[in-house]
Amino acid sequence: MTTEMRSIASTEKVAIIMRGLPGSGKSYWAARFIESQGIEQAVRIKQHGYFSTDDYFVQDGEYRFNAKRLPEYHQRNLARFISALSTSEPVVICDNTNVCHWEYLAYKTAAEGFGYQVRMVLVGDPKSSKHQALCAKRNSHNVPFASIRKMGQMFELD
Repeated sequence: MTTEMRSIASTEKVAIIMRGLPGSGKSYWAARFIESQGIEQAVRIKQHGYFSTDDYFVQDGEYRFNAKRLPEYHQRNLARFISALSTSEPVVICDNTNVCHWEYLAYKTAAEGFGYQVRMVLVGDPKSSKHQALCAKRNSHNVPFASIRKMGQMFELD
């Protein structure tokens, strides 16, 4: 477990908001963090505390992106995240790209309102063209390099 993961794990109620380009390793980081929590806690987080809008695009085991459904799916993901906060799940994770601040503001505000420590986890350097090219090669949803480059240019750093 990394030092960053240990410091997050030591917090009583924590909300983790992942940020990064498609293919940057956000889901990989989240999976490693969850695994580091021990079997009982890991199962609990996977069942009640892990939220990704991408999950709504999986149909019959296959990822099928539909831009028309994106606003609806983001809203549903946020509602489930807030529901987990309201039941005091010890760890809740938002695993979305969160390119712009407004995209995660509702998650952050809700978590703070429920008394959670909020940890922002940025994976990779979204402004780096080398990182963008790597993300284009390894992202699991076949997002083309041109789209990833545009997201990188729009990415708002803290």
